[in-house]
Amino acid sequence: MRRLYENAEYPLIRCATAMTTRIQRQSIFFHRSFVLNDRSLPPGRYEIATDEELIEGLSFVVYRRISTSIFVRAQSHRASSIEMVTIDPSDLQAAHDRDAAAHQLATPANGRS
Repeated sequence: MRRLYENAEYPLIRCATAMTTRIQRQSIFFHRSFVLNDRSLPPGRYEIATDEELIEGLSFVVYRRISTSIFVRAQSHRASSIEMVTIDPSDLQAAHDRDAAAHQLATPANGRS
């Protein structure tokens, strides 16, 4: 039985190589409001998802980052709407470092907030 588009002129091409991907998830907390991608976000806990793909052909396992996204409340009339925004991981790290430094300055020396 022949498949659609499979004939002598256009043989069906099968690819045996499959790209292996994974998603790393982490949670990050901001004590103060912060700006990311020109968008002001309130303090709170945020979920971060990093998509990675396996680099094949090496003698050890290593993944390459494809994209990083943050889940935020959508700017809409629905309170339960969530938006997945692609971000630069270095921008996220810089925003979190600023938040941690400001929080540490505001926290008394005895460690109580």
